Amino acid sequence: MSKKIPRFPCCLLVIYLVLFVVCAFNPHDRSVWWAENIPVMAVVAFLVISFRWWKFSNLSYFFMSLRIFLHTIGGHYSFELVPFGFINNLFGWERNMYDRIAHFIIGLYAFPIVEYLRRSKSIQKKWLVSTFGVTSILAIAGAYEIFEWWYAISADPAAGIAVLGSQGDIWDAQKDMLMDTLGAMSAVCLFAIREFLIRRNLNHGGRSTTL
Repeated sequence: MSKKIPRFPCCLLVIYLVLFVVCAFNPHDRSVWWAENIPVMAVVAFLVISFRWWKFSNLSYFFMSLRIFLHTIGGHYSFELVPFGFINNLFGWERNMYDRIAHFIIGLYAFPIVEYLRRSKSIQKKWLVSTFGVTSILAIAGAYEIFEWWYAISADPAAGIAVLGSQGDIWDAQKDMLMDTLGAMSAVCLFAIREFLIRRNLNHGGRSTTL
């Protein structure tokens, strides 16, 4: 008897593929589009290939997809030019905060990291799992800022500035990493809440969940 393929991750993949095709047409800067989309395509490829031997929860796939979607859109416009005016006006922001929100969302990747470590029992102590989840995101964020710096000094000046997306803020890299860290801390808290709710549900005779 064949196993059922989970629908939710497949739906997210279809949404990404449609979004990718749409955003591939006439981007603001083709070199920026490549620079922003290659890391995303690598993540998607990894998730698709690893799906045969490891399946994350639906919530993990949702959090990872949020970043994938936002990054794909950002690559089309370049992050500082994404039409985000209605949100900026709502909160009175003078700067386009799309990239800041995207950095917070990437911090949510700590959720699948913690989930993997807990389910695989790679690390036994819960506090150490949570700490690893946050610090791994901080390390990835730092590495990505270094990549952006390298690209900015190696590529066409206009494309380099677009990838940096600093919008004149000399502390942009530090603020981006702060948002990554805050997102990771939020993800760890959400995972703890999810575990508590699942445990309570099981104690009351309920069933486990794919969330």
